[in-house]
Amino acid sequence: MGKDCSWINTPAFNRIAEEGIFFSNAFTPNAKCAPSRACLLTGRNSWQLKEAANMWCYFPPEFKTFVEALEENSYYVGHTAKGWGPGEAGIIEGMPRKLTGRAWNHVRTPPPTTGISNIDYAANFKEFYEQKPTGEPFCFWYGAIEPHRSYEYASSLRSGRDISEIDEVPAFFPDNEVVRTDMLDYGIEIEHFDMHILRMLTYLEEIGELENTLIVVTSDHGMPFPRAKTDAYIYSNQVPMTIMWKDGIKNPGRIVDDYVSFIDLAPTFLDVAGVDWEDSGMQPSPGKSLNTVFRNPGMNEPFRDHVLVGKEKHGVGRPGDYGYPIRGIFMDDWLYIMNYRNDLWPVGNPEAGYADIGGSPTKSEVLKSRHNLNTSYLWELSFGKRDREELYNLNEDPYCIVNLAEEKSYSGILSKLKTKMENNLKAEEDPRMFGNGEVFQNYESVNKKVMNYYERVVINKEDFHPTWVNATDIETDLTEE
Repeated sequence: MGKDCSWINTPAFNRIAEEGIFFSNAFTPNAKCAPSRACLLTGRNSWQLKEAANMWCYFPPEFKTFVEALEENSYYVGHTAKGWGPGEAGIIEGMPRKLTGRAWNHVRTPPPTTGISNIDYAANFKEFYEQKPTGEPFCFWYGAIEPHRSYEYASSLRSGRDISEIDEVPAFFPDNEVVRTDMLDYGIEIEHFDMHILRMLTYLEEIGELENTLIVVTSDHGMPFPRAKTDAYIYSNQVPMTIMWKDGIKNPGRIVDDYVSFIDLAPTFLDVAGVDWEDSGMQPSPGKSLNTVFRNPGMNEPFRDHVLVGKEKHGVGRPGDYGYPIRGIFMDDWLYIMNYRNDLWPVGNPEAGYADIGGSPTKSEVLKSRHNLNTSYLWELSFGKRDREELYNLNEDPYCIVNLAEEKSYSGILSKLKTKMENNLKAEEDPRMFGNGEVFQNYESVNKKVMNYYERVVINKEDFHPTWVNATDIETDLTEE
């Protein structure tokens, strides 16, 4: 967001940071939309959520969301655009389950580009609020579709922007005009998202509700580019997060560098609302309320000393629709990753178009890099098979380029991080720690249209590929080692 990035203008996000708290080390446990949102909603890590660890799942009925808990405690709840998904939320008492409350989407407006939704998010929030019973507290989930793929290519340039505004291209991308244009298109979608926040803030201020409204702005995962979204690196799981609550945060304008996880948000919301977790019907959470950070600007102990991350099934594109299981830990500015099935292609098979990563101009450019000896390492970083263990010094290598796991001089830090990670995962009853990781593979998918994609396309030669995979993403000239 604009707080860290000079070429993306986010006045609303910046205002919330200046009048609240900017969390510089906030993370999602799982860098894909549905599992990430499941963690946020339940206060549990994805390996604690059964089917909800996966994309396109049937949401397990035993896991209540904080929105459902607030509604049961007299909160008026709703959302606009994307709540939890993709997947099936299920049925409760004969009615469709609403994990993020009723949808408010009918107010529309002409979008500035073809890649941007025509939902008028701010107007829908205003309508939601105007229908709220007088005096009733509210919870509203603004789930903008932006900056989800796809973008209108070069829409940023047509609006008067220039690729020279971008001061740095991540080291795992080629630095060329196509990539910079794609990044700038991504930036204007974030600016559209931020513009609606600004309108919501203005409305709350006009009606006198801004002071006592807790506002959290974040993203469900990192940028939708190769080696970011769907992986487990710093650009995958670290997310922007800023929180404003004028009546509840002491010493606003702070920057908190402590680790924070999405699993901390649900406990925070129930704590602030005065709803006891034990009485809420929510399942136990390893998360902690951030209210202690809001109220105590001079905390002597860090809020967290680490965060855990991981993934299971993020999509299709391998034989049997198999996932790519990972667990990892961020701690002391290090990242340790365990790739449990590093015999597999990490983002899907080449002949199925590396389907875990959506098609994009940047993806196409990184794929092209394989054919040049000077740039083939970029392809390896995003699409090539990986070592079983990975270790990165984030202070010296923020782009996670140089894997130190095999360096003997770092064996001590690797062992420390691995032990810490596995002890915590065992305490959280992660099935993968007890030899039961296949349970995630066996959960049923709701997306029947793309099931068995690899077999249909590669084996049966069916003329089909998912909408998010470009035909040019498919590479058939690679053979197994």
